Amino acid sequence: MSELFVLPLNESEYLVYAPLRGAALIANAALVRFLQSPNAGEGTSDISAEVLAWLRKAGIVGGAAERAPATRLTGPPRPRVVTLLLTSACNLRCAYCYAASGDAPATFMGAETARRAIDFVAANAAEAGASSFEVNYHGAGEPTQHWVRLQESHLYAEDVAQAKGLRLRSSVTTNGVLNDAQRAWIAAHLDGATVSFDGLPEMQDVNRRRASGGGSSEAVLTTLRAFDRAGFRYSIRMTATAESLARLPQSVAFICRRFRPHAIQVEPLYRMGRGRDRVSAETAAFVEAFRAARRTSGKAARLLRFSGARLGTVTNRFCGVANDNFCVSPGGNISACYEVADERQPWAERFFYGRPAATGPGYDFDERVYTGLRAQTVERREYCRGCFAKWQCAGDCFRKSLDADATEFAGAGRCEIIRELTKDQLLEKIAGSGGVWWKGAPRRTGLEGPDGPEANAT
Repeated sequence: MSELFVLPLNESEYLVYAPLRGAALIANAALVRFLQSPNAGEGTSDISAEVLAWLRKAGIVGGAAERAPATRLTGPPRPRVVTLLLTSACNLRCAYCYAASGDAPATFMGAETARRAIDFVAANAAEAGASSFEVNYHGAGEPTQHWVRLQESHLYAEDVAQAKGLRLRSSVTTNGVLNDAQRAWIAAHLDGATVSFDGLPEMQDVNRRRASGGGSSEAVLTTLRAFDRAGFRYSIRMTATAESLARLPQSVAFICRRFRPHAIQVEPLYRMGRGRDRVSAETAAFVEAFRAARRTSGKAARLLRFSGARLGTVTNRFCGVANDNFCVSPGGNISACYEVADERQPWAERFFYGRPAATGPGYDFDERVYTGLRAQTVERREYCRGCFAKWQCAGDCFRKSLDADATEFAGAGRCEIIRELTKDQLLEKIAGSGGVWWKGAPRRTGLEGPDGPEANAT
């Protein structure tokens, strides 16, 4: 029997969704009763042969047995991707910064720390017979504020890649407040970037002010124009606050008219760090603003993303936290989450699972911690069991769920956003396939990008 979810659309129509089959259709009450019966898929008098054949064609019944995604990680972590959290220093003082960058004395990564991490992931890639390894730059601040280390470590990674016959992939997550030399170097040497930018200049300047007090919009606009001229691949990460939601469609339209990003990811602000006391934006108003933003143009509809709504992907892991994510703090220790970049932060004991080896290269790992992280998969969350979006959102962000409830997750405002936007995606797929049913080919994966779908959040 298929894993089926039935969502009422109106008094007479239902959305029927089989996530593990990547299939959905619009049904009436009689068809829903049949699909929910124990003998669905069998030739019975309850339904005509023609309708049964149609259901099989639609992928709702029959075919191969369903297979839920599973995690099979054994032994110590052997990552082939590293995220270097270069520094906690930042040239901005964003009103909602999850890391509260600039509120404490800055820390900076040393050269040997970066080299140890690069050597480790490159060696893992070579031993696994992979063709490449990946180095990404992030921070509990702005990674380009440790510019010498960024350039130096990238050059070192290039040398390691050449020596091992591997390809180096690299990217940076930045607030975009760069100088001309930095813009040119990034476009010439990295494979991609994510730029944190809130759209309309007046929105950017209210929430993302410089440490000196001035606005940051003009510098970021200059960066985006430079990346476009260079044909450089970048995405934009927007933060929506309760106060800015009404202008989200205008902000998205502003970006789409003027720039050429690969994607635009919009997330409600994280209620942590300097945003901990802000009004929540995880509301129905976010859903409506997101929908309105998508309607501003065909380009906006193609580019706009939300991390938990990922129709087309079937996974049991929201991000790399359950997949041995390898984020190196400025002090050299290993966290599974870039949002927990400081060993003194709340929940650090749940996310820091490694430290430089006591003797020689490599790392010593805490099996208890990394085993617990690997277990953060959606099938282990009782609250998610009956949710139709569970194989797309995969239980959402573990870090944020701890803030919601440290013992047993029981849902959050993001859950309703995920369900509503996933339902929108399903209805769009059905409409694009003729208006009655849709059959896709779900991509099975456990990881979206280097650190997961929310990797690019600053």
